[in-house]
Amino acid sequence: MKRLIIMFVAAVSVAFSFAVPKADAQTASDLVGTWTLVSTVSQQGGTKTDTLGPNPSGTLVFGSDGHYALIFLRSDLPKIASNSRSSETPDETLAIAHGSIAHFGTYTVADKALVLRIESSTFPNWTGAEQRRPFSLAGDVLTYTSPGSTGVATQVTVRRVK
Repeated sequence: MKRLIIMFVAAVSVAFSFAVPKADAQTASDLVGTWTLVSTVSQQGGTKTDTLGPNPSGTLVFGSDGHYALIFLRSDLPKIASNSRSSETPDETLAIAHGSIAHFGTYTVADKALVLRIESSTFPNWTGAEQRRPFSLAGDVLTYTSPGSTGVATQVTVRRVK
């Protein structure tokens, strides 16, 4: 009998030692909350690029009402020398525009894709667009593929704020 119990415990231990596959979110409610930007990485011709630099900052909020808001920024955006947004230089404007992206709208989850209906964006070409972004959710880390406002698909990684 003792041997049978030992064999049973061993069998259960082996069964639980296998990694449980991660569960992808199945509903929009799995994404509700505030997320902080970890990275935005594009790959072209075998070369990886941190599209917003090595230490980007940003927030992505998914509301329980189906609305979202996203703002991602480079950490090295230039200060405006004149201290007035209406008097920034063309170089300052260009650096800020290239180093930031923001948009908001509504979202759903369908067929393992995050579906964003973008109401307005700092990249005006996306305003009014519906985008399907494949994603995975592993614990508190959400990774999705954006079509990229630079014309190259970008892998975005965000971490849930606790």
